[in-house]
Amino acid sequence: MRAIRRFSVRTVLPEPIAALGELASNLRWSWHAPTRELFAGLDPQRWQAVRHDPVALLGDLPPERLAELADDPTFVATVEAAAADLNEYLEQPRWFQSQAQSDVGGEGLPRSIAYFSAEFGITAVLPQYSGGLGILAGDHLKAASDLGVPIVGVGLFYKTGYFKQSLSREGWQQETYPVLDPDGLPLSLLREDDGTPCEVVVDLPGGRRLVAHVWKAQVGRVPLLLLDSDTQANDEALRGVTDRLYGGSGEHRLQQEMLLGIGGVRALRLWSRLTGAPAPDVYHANEGHAGFLGLERIRELVASEGMGFDEALEAVRAATVFTTHTPVPAGIDRFGADQIETYFGGDNAMAGVPVERILDLGAETYPGGEAGVFNMAVMGLRLGGRANGVSELHGHVSRHMFDGLWPGFDDREVPITSITNGVHAPTWVDHRVFELAEKHLGHRLGTDAGVWDDVPLVPRGEIWAVRREMRAQLVQEARRRLRASWLRRGASSAELGWVDSVLDPDVLTIGFARRVPTYKRLTLMLRDPDRLKAMLLHPERPIQLVIAGKSHPADDKGKSLIQQMVRFADDPAVRHRIVFLPNYDIAMAQYLYPGCDVWLNNPLRPFEACGTSGMKSALNGGLNLSILDGWWDEWFDGENGWAIPTADGVEDPDHRDDLEAAALYDLIEGQVAPRFYDRDEAGVPGRWMEMVSHTFRSLGPKVLASRMVRDYVEQLYTPAARAGWALNGPGFPGARDLAAWKSRVREAWGSVRVDHVESSGVSDSPQVGDVLSVQAFVSLDGLAADDVQVQVVHGRVSFQDELTDTRVVTLQHAETYEGGRHRFEGDIKLARTGAFGYTVRVLPRHQGLASPAELGLVVNA
Repeated sequence: MRAIRRFSVRTVLPEPIAALGELASNLRWSWHAPTRELFAGLDPQRWQAVRHDPVALLGDLPPERLAELADDPTFVATVEAAAADLNEYLEQPRWFQSQAQSDVGGEGLPRSIAYFSAEFGITAVLPQYSGGLGILAGDHLKAASDLGVPIVGVGLFYKTGYFKQSLSREGWQQETYPVLDPDGLPLSLLREDDGTPCEVVVDLPGGRRLVAHVWKAQVGRVPLLLLDSDTQANDEALRGVTDRLYGGSGEHRLQQEMLLGIGGVRALRLWSRLTGAPAPDVYHANEGHAGFLGLERIRELVASEGMGFDEALEAVRAATVFTTHTPVPAGIDRFGADQIETYFGGDNAMAGVPVERILDLGAETYPGGEAGVFNMAVMGLRLGGRANGVSELHGHVSRHMFDGLWPGFDDREVPITSITNGVHAPTWVDHRVFELAEKHLGHRLGTDAGVWDDVPLVPRGEIWAVRREMRAQLVQEARRRLRASWLRRGASSAELGWVDSVLDPDVLTIGFARRVPTYKRLTLMLRDPDRLKAMLLHPERPIQLVIAGKSHPADDKGKSLIQQMVRFADDPAVRHRIVFLPNYDIAMAQYLYPGCDVWLNNPLRPFEACGTSGMKSALNGGLNLSILDGWWDEWFDGENGWAIPTADGVEDPDHRDDLEAAALYDLIEGQVAPRFYDRDEAGVPGRWMEMVSHTFRSLGPKVLASRMVRDYVEQLYTPAARAGWALNGPGFPGARDLAAWKSRVREAWGSVRVDHVESSGVSDSPQVGDVLSVQAFVSLDGLAADDVQVQVVHGRVSFQDELTDTRVVTLQHAETYEGGRHRFEGDIKLARTGAFGYTVRVLPRHQGLASPAELGLVVNA
């Protein structure tokens, strides 16, 4: 029989242990081992049965057990101590507060930062993520909490999350969508004073209204607001807007992103009204999914301040940060212009926000762009005063991919910077690693680089022993999951005796786990199956592979790759050395990263924006074996792992895969396996442990999410907040002035020109140290000299007169002539030998510009 209604009955805790409810509802437990140990001790068997979910555990404990605990003075004191520890964590000043106190010049730090993301990976208990983007967002919030950064997260609550993955008997991915009950999760519903659920409303075409409730997850110090469309106020179709992550049609996705962006801003206003929290000074869109937040903020300013669209746009841009995560155009959400006209025009037009202007924001008006398409990343860049990629290489790729938005500028001048992702160590590092550091170093591994420099003081033999324990832990978990998978595939218990001998805790273990789009090349290791089998079955130096990953439900190519891998792993000849574990999630990952000796990543370069799984492995003492892509391109130093050579320039993709697979095999056979099995008299691989120690020292301080969040605060959030304050002061004169100035510059720019350039000061045979004097005569046609900057761009010059390795010198205004003509002048000291060249250019200049290239206007000589 099927129930016609379902709901969760929450536990009423006895007063002496009532603080358990607060400890369970604050997701700090997901990265705070003492709190998890407290809950595990309540009933270890139930703790395992509820998959380490404190809320579910409390709901599963019988009243008599709770009463027994409440009568135990020792346990009550333990709960009180844990609650006091949490309260201290929530209230005590941390890094951000110390920065605010030492603010040089008193310019101020942001009081609140809104962080929008379509997915958040906090814990397996709250499955609101699909892959790296969500895990990154979760780590961002956790690190912000640890640092005391005043962030508020904004996302959607998906009724069925992403999906649960299983395998058919034939190895084909199958998806199921278990319904999540928010009342049974560590969430609380925002309510009005009278107890009714708070509502956020987004208007849709045809007079329809999309109504959402708002759930709050408390991530340490950080509130995370999740909008849920499954309310009685909506019809059946609208109730399903937040049914699942990355599912449905293009229109379904558009409605989701409207709720995330527009509804998310309204949820923030609701949160401020309920709690008195300050309105955000900075709005951070983590990928283009949240881009509509800028439109809602423009609408607000038009309605409340009487601003025009252009003025409101400037005010919004100044305080907006946009992060792009994709290195390929195919990974960007794009909608038809007709869809945007339907949803933002006609009877659903936003007052003061013309749909024509909205279409302009997302239009692909650059070479190679497609007419009639609305590009969410392009809108994000046009609405974001500051933008970044997520590794140095990805920043370079992004500047090239979007350079058409800034014609006339070299790629390196495109205003997209980079902040390399990081990972939240308390979430991903096994407790044994922390305990070993505390035993020998006296403290946990943290953000201080000096701490990581002390790692060589830890005896190598003890690190090796801990690594073996973590490998054995992974072996046991892999066997458990593999058995469950085969039972679901239709096998009987009687035919699964072989599972008990799958994997070996003393064999070199290589991990590969990630989403399965084609470019990540799950099956690259299968290019030569016989050679792979030989490595798996080597009599002295065997390897074993633990593999996991999900393909998008609509991606049959990705599913086919999974099936190929599963069929190979099903072979009785090798199935004790290679396993594919379905339903890759946070819970599985917390066994994989500590348990693998080597983390393999072989994407098609340069399509990996960053990739953080290898960072998590490194923090557990694993070594990376990776294509030089994403973060590994940036931080590989020759001793902290291995770089798989890439066949760049080979046009035939099959031939390229063959070459790179052969290079991978060569590395494993010639370097990785020999170093792992080359042991000293104590059974410790000395050269291997040197690399592990060096990995801790070289990567430890860099790969942390705390470093990443500090970079965001210092490089993007604080400048964005200050720019926003400058434009959003009383009466918003700054925004009005900047909008008027931009309009005037754009109107006049067609007549700006470099009339003449003169140089002097060097002979026909110049030498290093000589000074080149440059005079540029420029016509500005109504613009003032202060409206522009005139630059000399100089560097090495090719036979085709192309400048490379350039540097910029700004010329000073020297004289004004009749007819709007001006002279600018300056000197260049020759500092390099070789072919030298230069040119002169004119750019707009205003203190309100985040970048000289912001307007995309430049006049070259």
